[in-house]
Amino acid sequence: MFSRERWNEILETLNSNKFRTFLTAFGVFWGISILVLLLALTNGLEKGVTAGFQNMTSNSSFLYVRGTSIPYKGLPKGRRFPLKLGDIEALKREIPELKYVTPQNRLGGYMGSNNVTRNENTGAFQVEGHFPEYINQKPMDILEGRFISYSDIDDKRKVCVIGREVVKTLYENDEDVIGSYIKINGVNFMVIGKFKLKTSQGNREEEGNTIVIPFSAFGQAFNTGDNVDWMNITAVDEVNIADLRSRIFGVLKSRHIVHPDDDGAFGYHDLSEMFQRISGLFSILTFIGYFVGALILMSGIIGISNIMLIVVKERTKEIGIRRALGATPFMIRSQILQESLILTILSGMVGISFSTGVIWLLNYSIDLYGPIDNFVNPSVNMTVIFIALSILIISGILAGLIPANSATKLKPVDALRIE
Repeated sequence: MFSRERWNEILETLNSNKFRTFLTAFGVFWGISILVLLLALTNGLEKGVTAGFQNMTSNSSFLYVRGTSIPYKGLPKGRRFPLKLGDIEALKREIPELKYVTPQNRLGGYMGSNNVTRNENTGAFQVEGHFPEYINQKPMDILEGRFISYSDIDDKRKVCVIGREVVKTLYENDEDVIGSYIKINGVNFMVIGKFKLKTSQGNREEEGNTIVIPFSAFGQAFNTGDNVDWMNITAVDEVNIADLRSRIFGVLKSRHIVHPDDDGAFGYHDLSEMFQRISGLFSILTFIGYFVGALILMSGIIGISNIMLIVVKERTKEIGIRRALGATPFMIRSQILQESLILTILSGMVGISFSTGVIWLLNYSIDLYGPIDNFVNPSVNMTVIFIALSILIISGILAGLIPANSATKLKPVDALRIE
């Protein structure tokens, strides 16, 4: 516990050379500011990148045909074959750990440009054929109307659900959307819903420019029948989709006469593996943030330690007098440590306050001017603040330890002789 006299003495020491004290404190201020800002920026980048995975459940995978790479049963290498709706039912039947298996077709391939018109308005949008379960795999907010249903599938209804950019392009302000008709490659479809994705990070273009129609109507209108371009596969929560990959391949290989070792016949994107890699990458970036911030902070701590050594040197005679009057080595050591701690903690707290203000300005700017791709809500939690404070306390003790030990090694007689 500090006495008033001790506080006054410490403040007098710090005020005796204000410029030197300022430069010393600035090193700690800058180091802790960089540490907090690096962690906040890394956190914002991580949130932005992983938000894209929230557009599709992370325990999912995408599968498509690439072509055989091994000849098998008289069939040549390089053979391509279409997936079928029957493959969907076979996977559901033979692998009960699968929660959803849905087919997907696209006009013109990924992000295809297709001629969509309404009256005099024309636009190029991505058109996809889906089953109703797709909304559980790629969560959407239905802003108006509804999503496609199994009655739409069974009756092959030419209906569609459209993204917000489609509405902006094809419709006038305040014009009714639900119940109107748009023409996709010359085929009329009635609009039954308007949607947006649960998160728009990294997928704003896809979100706004997509038109979803029933898979059966897609096959009938665009002559694809029961062929399937893509499969969207989601496992139950208790099972990792990566553990089911070989069984999924096995079912499809047996149905399409593919060599048992020919995994290259299928293109396969596992979101769970991608998510784990991304998480690992950001763990490394977080470590780098701590490491770089700690190095910068260390330079400030070294500066404080050097200044405290100078202070001890300047006060050698004072220390000798105090020792002669009965001050113990512990009392001398504690005073030096207290001065170092106060200087370190005060400058560090100013640094934390400064970095917090910068983070607030960043978030305010994002709210004011709109979101940034792959960057969301840079922030740090209380754990980081607690760690920063712990670093400050430990650093303050270490910065004062060497000067404190140096001060206690002085004999009173030798200290009094120094001019």
